[in-house]
Amino acid sequence: MRSYRRHRLLVPVLLCALAVLAARPTAAGKDPGSDTGGQATGLSAEVVRLYEEAAVATQQYEAGRKEAEDQRTEAQRAEALLDAQRRHIAALHEDLGRIARAQYRSSGGLPVAAHMILADSPEGLMRGQHAFSQADLAVNNAISKNERAEARLAADEARAAAQWQALEKRNVQLAALKADIEQKLETARSKLQGQADAAVAAGACRGAVRLDQPETGFTDGDWVAPVETYELSASYGSGGARWSNRHTGQDFAVPIGTPVRAVGAGRVVKVSCGGPFGMEIVLKHAGGYYTQYAHLASLAVDQGERVNAGQWIGQSGTTGNSTGPHLHFEARVTPESGSAVDPVPWLSARGVSL
Repeated sequence: MRSYRRHRLLVPVLLCALAVLAARPTAAGKDPGSDTGGQATGLSAEVVRLYEEAAVATQQYEAGRKEAEDQRTEAQRAEALLDAQRRHIAALHEDLGRIARAQYRSSGGLPVAAHMILADSPEGLMRGQHAFSQADLAVNNAISKNERAEARLAADEARAAAQWQALEKRNVQLAALKADIEQKLETARSKLQGQADAAVAAGACRGAVRLDQPETGFTDGDWVAPVETYELSASYGSGGARWSNRHTGQDFAVPIGTPVRAVGAGRVVKVSCGGPFGMEIVLKHAGGYYTQYAHLASLAVDQGERVNAGQWIGQSGTTGNSTGPHLHFEARVTPESGSAVDPVPWLSARGVSL
């Protein structure tokens, strides 16, 4: 009887509790990003955005640096031409000096004009005047031409030098912008990896972090590489102290937060956040093959979901038994570890050369 009365008293209490809960704001009414999942989504998207900004900043810096180098070369070329022109003018002045000295000696110390005045006949006077005028005109024209060329070259040199200095100043600004973006990217990558490590330590995935899929030629074809830009590191079958047996996949050395793509169309058959592989995804493809993507920092798909070739399924990291940021990729004949085949010829047979 006492048990029955306790149950009757619990009914009003439960009804009151339900009324209080109903009056509170629901989880759906929270601001975007106010919970852990929202923070994870924002952080993953921020890493992707910063990667894009860093790539653009690097392209701008490299283009500006090349332009500055070209302008520096142009300034040096103008300086070389100016030096050659100066030497030519100096040689011309030396030649004119020798001519004047020779004329003075051949005229007995009298100026050319005096010899013209003392000419024996009008014809001689005219010939002397004409010769003197022609020589003087030629010399003056040569001097004027070279002086104009020197002035143009000096202006070109000054303009090229000013442009080079302006480009150098802009490159300093671009380098500072690039360094600032890379610093923000490094901070965001560190936070993303920290969240991933916490999820792996807890053995519970946060769920898919949806990211906008950009249009890219990288998805042309039925099969693609799992990452777009990479360096190959540990290969299939290699040995080392890090593995109890031979290495079972192909490692792609990429920074934390690099978008990881499905190599082909398929279905997500496994999403895990614990064990030696850390955060991992396994896909099943047509023909009975499976692919694994391990040591991730975030997941962009849920178990059971269908994916297309080239679709972003996560972001690389260094979770689990990992010595540094990379993607561990396997091709398997079953969804479980221990059934891997060499992924390099497996992808090559599908038109993907690594």
